[in-house]
Amino acid sequence: MCRLALKSADTPFSPYEVLTAMEAMQEGYDGSGLGLLLRGVEFDEFKLKPHHVVLSGIAHTEAAFHRLTDWMGSQGFQVKYVHEFDRRPQLIEAKDRFNYLVRVYRMPEAWAGLTPEQIDDRLLQVRLAIRRDGDAHGGDITVFSLYRDVVMLKEVGWPLEVGDALGLADGRLRARVVMAQGRQNTNYGINLYACHPFFIQGIATMTNGENTAFVPIKEWLLGKNIPGYIGYHSDSETFTHILHYITKKLKLPLELYKHVITPLKTEELDAHPNGDFLKGLRTACRRLIIDGPNAVIGTLPDETCMLVMDQKKMRPATVGGRPGAWAIASEMCGVDAMVPDRDPALDFQPMRQHTVIIPPERKELTVWSQFDQFTLPQAA
Repeated sequence: MCRLALKSADTPFSPYEVLTAMEAMQEGYDGSGLGLLLRGVEFDEFKLKPHHVVLSGIAHTEAAFHRLTDWMGSQGFQVKYVHEFDRRPQLIEAKDRFNYLVRVYRMPEAWAGLTPEQIDDRLLQVRLAIRRDGDAHGGDITVFSLYRDVVMLKEVGWPLEVGDALGLADGRLRARVVMAQGRQNTNYGINLYACHPFFIQGIATMTNGENTAFVPIKEWLLGKNIPGYIGYHSDSETFTHILHYITKKLKLPLELYKHVITPLKTEELDAHPNGDFLKGLRTACRRLIIDGPNAVIGTLPDETCMLVMDQKKMRPATVGGRPGAWAIASEMCGVDAMVPDRDPALDFQPMRQHTVIIPPERKELTVWSQFDQFTLPQAA
């Protein structure tokens, strides 16, 4: 099984804090890998500006590193900062890790007149081009993200040892939101692209569980021919793309995500104040209904964090915290490790109909029920 941990706080903190929470839950996973997403990133030596983006990935060879560097320059990206990890390579099982890429670029000047949505599309196209280039050269580049204030790290090995290998305890790299997942996909062999969290255009999710409806969901998403709906080395990557499709493509409220992946029964919709709309949505998106036990944790570009469970509710997850600092984890001991100075009596474990939200202002939790009425956005 996987173990998941997320912390969201007003004051940026070291990702190593979340790794210690993973260590508290160590009996629940096999230690085969680590995936980290940092959002609202701060560097000790450099201040991000609105026109900056951060590239995260791995150049596995020196030739790949120089090829990537030259290509980004040719596309108009200017390097503004390079985060150098204080590495202890002897702690890393894999030996083809020439350079862990966390590089801040100034966006091309030709993009100055683009809208935020257009910039998101351009960044996605650049990331996909890097991925294709790495694949064409035997997998010598692995790219995880290219976005404004996001850093992603993925590696094989025990999570705390990976953190030690990259010197994450030094505090030079901090974030307001950190997501961590503690297991590589070992069902079909190690592939860093199969490691949670998954990311597309500022949207990220990670999952504990299995999605036995993976094949029809994957085929439906691939059939949309939407850029970025590729890969699927893990059945859980579909959760990220469904969230992207609902919020970015259909432009529906976040409440509707749960209605798509685990819709209510017809008799429940008959009594729902938005029942007619939800019946239509269920029909239109019926191929996106998930199956299997799942706990899904996600984050959005505005630092909103969320937790949903499947109908079976056989994968645990708990959320707790206080104003200014909140945590979600597979086990209560993980929440304890991340926000010890909270009232544990206020911890919340969602039921099948709930979506738990940690808003960007982090004052208090919001809990949505699928039985609640919601408001659709006005058409432009």
